[in-house]
Amino acid sequence: MRTLLHSFCFVFSFSVIAQDLKSPSEFLSYELGTQFTRHHEVVDYYQYVAETVPNRMQLIQYGKTNERRPLLVAYLSSAANMADLENIRQEHLKNTNGGGTPSKAIVWLSYNVHGNESVSTEASMQTLYDLLTDKSDYLENTVVIMDPCINPDGRDRYVNWYNQNKNTPNNADPNSKEHHEGWLTGRSNHYMFDLNRDWAWLTQVESQQRLKFFNKWLPHVHVDFHEQGVNNPYYFAPAAEPFHEVITDFQRDFQVTIGKNHAKYFDANGWFYFTKEVFDLLYPSYGDTYPTYNGGVGMTYEQGGSGRAGLGIVTRIGDTLTLKDRIAHHLTTGLSTVEVASKNAQRLNDEFKKFYQNKNFKYKSYVLQGDADKIDALTALLDQHQIEYGTADGATAKGLRYGNGKMGSIKISDPSLVVSTNQPKGTLVKVLFEPNAKLSDSVTYDITAWSLPFAYGLDATATTNLIQGSSYEKKTVNNSGLDPQAYAFLTDWSSMKDARFLAALLQKKIRVRYAQKPFVMDGKNYDRGTLIITRADNKNHPDFLGTLSTVANEHLILLTATSTGFVEGGKDFGSGYVQMVPDIKVAVLSGEPTSTLRFGEIWHFFEQQLHYPVAVIDSEYMRRVDLSEYDVLILPGGRGYQGFIDESKLSELKEWVGNGGKLIAMGGAIKGLTGEGGFGLKPTESKKDSAVNPQSYDASERDRIKGAITGAIFKTKVDTTHPLAYGYGDSYFSLKLGADAYQYMDSGTVVYLEEGYTEPIAGFAGSEAQGKIGNTLVFGVENRGRGSVIYMVDNPLFRGFWENGKLFFANALFMVD
Repeated sequence: MRTLLHSFCFVFSFSVIAQDLKSPSEFLSYELGTQFTRHHEVVDYYQYVAETVPNRMQLIQYGKTNERRPLLVAYLSSAANMADLENIRQEHLKNTNGGGTPSKAIVWLSYNVHGNESVSTEASMQTLYDLLTDKSDYLENTVVIMDPCINPDGRDRYVNWYNQNKNTPNNADPNSKEHHEGWLTGRSNHYMFDLNRDWAWLTQVESQQRLKFFNKWLPHVHVDFHEQGVNNPYYFAPAAEPFHEVITDFQRDFQVTIGKNHAKYFDANGWFYFTKEVFDLLYPSYGDTYPTYNGGVGMTYEQGGSGRAGLGIVTRIGDTLTLKDRIAHHLTTGLSTVEVASKNAQRLNDEFKKFYQNKNFKYKSYVLQGDADKIDALTALLDQHQIEYGTADGATAKGLRYGNGKMGSIKISDPSLVVSTNQPKGTLVKVLFEPNAKLSDSVTYDITAWSLPFAYGLDATATTNLIQGSSYEKKTVNNSGLDPQAYAFLTDWSSMKDARFLAALLQKKIRVRYAQKPFVMDGKNYDRGTLIITRADNKNHPDFLGTLSTVANEHLILLTATSTGFVEGGKDFGSGYVQMVPDIKVAVLSGEPTSTLRFGEIWHFFEQQLHYPVAVIDSEYMRRVDLSEYDVLILPGGRGYQGFIDESKLSELKEWVGNGGKLIAMGGAIKGLTGEGGFGLKPTESKKDSAVNPQSYDASERDRIKGAITGAIFKTKVDTTHPLAYGYGDSYFSLKLGADAYQYMDSGTVVYLEEGYTEPIAGFAGSEAQGKIGNTLVFGVENRGRGSVIYMVDNPLFRGFWENGKLFFANALFMVD
């Protein structure tokens, strides 16, 4: 009797709450799908729900964006589960160590990682409401975590633009302005970074803050909601090949299980969809792959629409795709995902535990040696991923040497870093560190190589035996009490940490010299690029020693004092080969024809990595800017430079360079500087067969990739005597993103590919592309008058994660005269 009465009271209480809880449309005072909701209004609705049903929903702010918008996650489940939420989380995480007896499914739904793929945040509000009302039975054995908007800055940029430019009422004509965003789209975050490609690299504050919460849960299922082109039907799992080889049979099969459940609902509504195409599971930094490599079932769902769709748009076949349609589709797959997880909660728990057991990878440990600053930079990333590491010394390791791709032995010496797959995050370690990811299909959606040892410029060996490491101690320095009688203070130049130190000194008005030749001082060898900070150069600084000590300690730079400028070998400090680092004023071009992503990488580099001021000059008013006010002008990669840099602009740039300006041209920008009347760099001659064999229509895509390079790593040669290469050895592993190729220069060829060495060390490059890039430039410098042009065919700042390329860019700024 008591049980029946209790059940009745529960049902009555729930029905009252469900009745009282306002839907998004009721709360917002407009029908969902008839307007775009600004981020603060979305936050208001989530806060309202949390306050109305606090026993079944909890709202947490996990961070802020660059533009100070809140980042949120909502936990929702049954009242009983919410009261026991921390125990559920702890029991779930015990599965990563083979313990625990969890019984609840953990589902994480992520919305709007691309800001102008704006439907998903709208759909999240309705999904939240439905899960707490009509679909609340799914929550009896399931905890759902919802991030309503991963990218609030980008979303509000789009929504505000759309609200300002749309017709009233909205116009579905695809030619109307409301369907044509400008250059600064809402897709990316504040710094124009694609947050859906930053899960592993963690260059952005949104990613860094989100991952702290993600690692507290490691969900069984993670969905990343997206949009694609207007004319595409809906895409859902299962994904396309290639799947990374670490993905388990269960993870593959469960994608099919979920996909079939979605199809049931889409079939009933007559909605079109596709699976197993386009969107693969390889590149590790996506919202589907990263959760997968952490034991979950990660999936991307793609609705047709994106920034072009607005509130409604006429498609290619004459249908009108509305925001309401798009909401309905994302709502359906979101609810269907939770439904399938709820029905398979025990299976998800069992398979999650299996994922973290019995790893038998070929390579058991990765041993990394090299510059201590670069090792410290890598450990900072590993800490964010909760990847364990250690140090080893004196042992001998046998395995695959990354430098030459051959088996060999190394003597482990200090400093060294050992990262093993024998840990809970072992699968993620394999994916991020393996020398070359296995490709089951060469047609992929993204880059095919990313190995962290190459990215961080470290000598690595993948060992078949497990190397035991001891605790790794990070570097500390103390520069207090600098000798006031010292002639100069010295420090090496080998990493981005050194570049940040230099940038900070220049802004503190401390004058710095650098060595253009190696030298010996007090029995120690110093290489090219060594920073030399003399007392004489800074005699007028009001607090030279105090400022120098503070800045050096902040940047963990160990200074070495010397009592003389008379070197034991090499060039004395008064020599013409010891030059002053210029206090440069830098500008970067934005707007068309630059790529927003390529511009954003440079912008972020200056403000968040180098911490050095940069002026952003938009292409719309560049003609009105007096370039003589700037020492450096950077042209980011992009398309359409040939049309943008006309004869008049080219003449102006030549005059500015000749008068002492430094022009840095990256990627596609180089095309605007070459050709008749251009600067000195020349494209390679195309090699085409006179006879073209006919091919089938189906074979055309596979034939095209013969001429493509899909993000592969190449071993290049380096002229270490050139200022652009200070801090580097005689080889550099470059991430090449395309097959653009330029001839060697008569002088100033600094980094280059040799004929016969064009097979990638990792990743995919088509046979025709490999034939094109032999004997071609990667980075080079053309001297012209009193200035120079620096060509960067490959992008050393790509997505902010290719750490070992960044010193080339710093050299271009400070070392190349």
